Amino acid sequence: MLVEKVSYDVNWRNFKRGYSFFIPCLDPKSARDEIKAVTNRFKYKILTKVVIEEGVRGLRVWRL
Repeated sequence: MLVEKVSYDVNWRNFKRGYSFFIPCLDPKSARDEIKAVTNRFKYKILTKVVIEEGVRGLRVWRL
């Protein structure tokens, strides 16, 4: 998955319901659109929220 020109290798088979991951980003709207495009391919329902973790702004993604 490519978000803001950074490639992330997510093991989608292990991304079970209730799991989440954090992606640091400057533009959360475009990052959210990119992540939704990938998760829609797998028919995963997700929830995203802009958060600051350890002083880094990014996007937290949960699988529902």
